[in-house]
Amino acid sequence: MRSLLAYQRSEEQAADRMAVTYLEKTGQSPRGMLDTFRRFSQDAMFKTSSIDPYLLSHPLPQERIANMEALANKSPFLARKDPPGLQARHDMMRAKLFGFAGNAAEVGRRYPLSDTSLPARYARAISAYQNKRLPDALSQIDALLAEQPANPWFWELKGQVLLEFGRPQEALAPLRRAVSLAPSAGLIRIMLGQALVATGNKALAAEAIRELSNATQREAEWPDGWRHLAQAYALKGDIGMAEYASAQAYFVVGDFRMAVTQATRAKEKLPPGSPSYLKSEDIINHRPARPPMSDP
Repeated sequence: MRSLLAYQRSEEQAADRMAVTYLEKTGQSPRGMLDTFRRFSQDAMFKTSSIDPYLLSHPLPQERIANMEALANKSPFLARKDPPGLQARHDMMRAKLFGFAGNAAEVGRRYPLSDTSLPARYARAISAYQNKRLPDALSQIDALLAEQPANPWFWELKGQVLLEFGRPQEALAPLRRAVSLAPSAGLIRIMLGQALVATGNKALAAEAIRELSNATQREAEWPDGWRHLAQAYALKGDIGMAEYASAQAYFVVGDFRMAVTQATRAKEKLPPGSPSYLKSEDIINHRPARPPMSDP
């Protein structure tokens, strides 16, 4: 075990070295990484003070920071600031995370009303939606869109709010706009497909299938895409494909028994030799890896 842990520690040190190397190759400063390690060290100071260092899977915080400082000080980009565009993207990402994950009080502390920056307004708009203040949320989102009408994430948020508040028909226009602005974003296509299905309009089933088929190619491990695709096929009346998509959804989450059940049903209805027929066979023939048996 000590030999294994020593190997793991060496791997962690190699990973740290490569991280600095990658930052150098992209012309970025390693200072942020170093500062983060220092914060981790402060959090772990009392936890690791009485631990045998040879029983750890990572180097001791002090040792790791010393190694990182030596590497960082050699970087020609140590004092370089992040480009404004990259910093803006980072700030928006943080605002989105706090808006969705934080409660209203936390968002209010981090982004008070006196802060009129774009990230602050984004976080407050998400928080209003999370706290069921629909008119307030839509008003704030519309203000964001007035400032950045080509921002797909603002259109996505508006569509998400309308969809989750039971207004799928109204959600279609903003979600279609978001997809047109970010065509490679599979998760937005999944939400658009979900909204199309939620309308219950059979005339929209073909569009839903098209969007969700595209999305599941991009986000094959995201079960919601397959679930909504199954609903879209059912809306169209194509039960074989609905069962195939359901089989894929169960397979992705690891429910192999239900996946085989749905795939077997799908095979009975699908054209033999078709891609979905062959993939259904793959699901039926799949044998999950068994965990290694422990010694008695």
